[in-house]
Amino acid sequence: MSTTHTPGRDGKPTAESPASGAVPAQAAEPEDGLGAAGAQLSTAPADTLDSLPGLGVLGWLRWLWRQLTSMRIALILLFLLSLAAIPGSLIPQHSDQLKVDDFKKAHPDISPLYERLGLFHVYSSPWFSAIYILLFVSLAGCIVPRTWQFVGQLRARPPAAPRHLTRLPAYSTWQTDASPEEVAEAARRVLRGRRFRTHLNGTSVAGEKGYLREAGNLLFHVALFGLLISFALTSLEAASGGKLVVGGDDGFVNNPALYDDFSGGTLYGADDLKPFGFTLDNFDAKYATSGPERGTALKFQANIHYWTGTDSSHTTKGAISVNHPLSIGGEKVYLISHGYAPVVTVRDGQGNIAYRGPVPFIPQDTDLTSTGVVKVPDAIGKDGKPDQLAFQGYFTPTGSTDRGPVSTFPALDQPLLWLTAYHGDLGLDSGIPQNVYQLDATHMKQFKLNTTTGVNGEVIKVGQRIDLPDGQGSLTFDGVRTWASFTISHQAGNESALISGVCAILGLALSLFVQRRRIWVRALRGPDGTTLVELGGLGRSESVRIADEIGDVAVQLLPDAPPRPDGGPDDRPATAPESADTPAETARTTDDEGARA
Repeated sequence: MSTTHTPGRDGKPTAESPASGAVPAQAAEPEDGLGAAGAQLSTAPADTLDSLPGLGVLGWLRWLWRQLTSMRIALILLFLLSLAAIPGSLIPQHSDQLKVDDFKKAHPDISPLYERLGLFHVYSSPWFSAIYILLFVSLAGCIVPRTWQFVGQLRARPPAAPRHLTRLPAYSTWQTDASPEEVAEAARRVLRGRRFRTHLNGTSVAGEKGYLREAGNLLFHVALFGLLISFALTSLEAASGGKLVVGGDDGFVNNPALYDDFSGGTLYGADDLKPFGFTLDNFDAKYATSGPERGTALKFQANIHYWTGTDSSHTTKGAISVNHPLSIGGEKVYLISHGYAPVVTVRDGQGNIAYRGPVPFIPQDTDLTSTGVVKVPDAIGKDGKPDQLAFQGYFTPTGSTDRGPVSTFPALDQPLLWLTAYHGDLGLDSGIPQNVYQLDATHMKQFKLNTTTGVNGEVIKVGQRIDLPDGQGSLTFDGVRTWASFTISHQAGNESALISGVCAILGLALSLFVQRRRIWVRALRGPDGTTLVELGGLGRSESVRIADEIGDVAVQLLPDAPPRPDGGPDDRPATAPESADTPAETARTTDDEGARA
């Protein structure tokens, strides 16, 4: 049963049936009168958050799925994910257990609550994973139907012209002596020349362009999906370890046993380490020597030789500096810190060398005042019985005996070693792990050194020696080496995250700067034998661009459809608005609420 449309009192069409009068509201055209012409300008899913589901379990499940895959919920989940990541940046994580232990000691009251909430392992906590998975599902549920809808729009023809072109935001009309067929063919050529997809239906031409806008939207969503996958892969395969390397030593080999500390990932553990190694040749450090910046570091660079695989005979020279890691065997090697390692020789009560080599001291301030411990577990006492030795104290690269164990400059201008001595049991055989940079003197007795001054310690320069009382041993300060601390990090997903990020920016730019728009040209033969040419345009959002484009199309049509000089409003049907003298002057925009499709 066909329907006819007549203007109502407010100028909008009402649906009537010749046989039965008014038809139900759902059978009428939309109030804008555009029908399919104003539909599907976007592939964005409809926001159904305010709509109620139908009765029954299936209705509720369908409603919940629509809410989960809506843009509003996706933005809320993305915001929650950003908030959830904040504690992981402010609170120490289990990947650095030493910092976690220090935090618990410093905050014994709040630490149990943080532990229950999973704030020490945020990125593997159930609540963070729940947000992450929900966002993952939301994006997937949005991308798949939206992609199929967009593909369907690409394969479909541009929609036919609406019945009332005057209701469009941009409109132009004039009369010409050219035939409707000539006008339609000329319009098709003009639109195709302006990169519109066109469809010719009789003497009406429909054109559409701006598909890159929706392609950009989809690209942005897919790229965001790729970012989530990349972050998940990075978290699952993240592994890192630290190693302190003294210059001139044997160096480092990427083996779990040689790490000072190692933290593996879910999908990457100690068995997955790639074979490579490096040696520290020297450490290049330069400092400002004058002015207010005196002592400030000007250059930190570790010069190394490295190799990949199991063959260490073929090495390559490399350099690692702060914020400039070196990629070795697919892993990143970062420079973390540096310091000094005094080289000492310790003789026991039998006169034998019980220890010889460098001992790293840990910096305590910017001038590299450092603390350290020399542990000698293999010493033999004067009586021939085992008597372990230990020396604890400070190293100052630029020190003075008048100022005490405090360095005044970080360079090696006047190195001094300040030590106290102990003997007894180091506790290494108890099975309890010990910090190599700290001394547990519970079962040890301190030697009385330098008794003439009443101080149980001595300060020595390079080449000098500390003699223990009663011939129980000695320590000689042989020299100073430099050490550097490195972090070896395995990071997967960085490349895919970078690509996804670039694609997200590109997709966002396309969705912001490309406009989806449609133009229709209709040519109708009038009662007087002239042709009425009508142009109408519709954009996805209100913009003067569609009006400008209508004017440009009209100007390009003038050579094939020149306006009649005597054409006037009285010669046109009632459905066409009054025209100006030229087509460009009649292009307009309207604030008619019914045109906001």
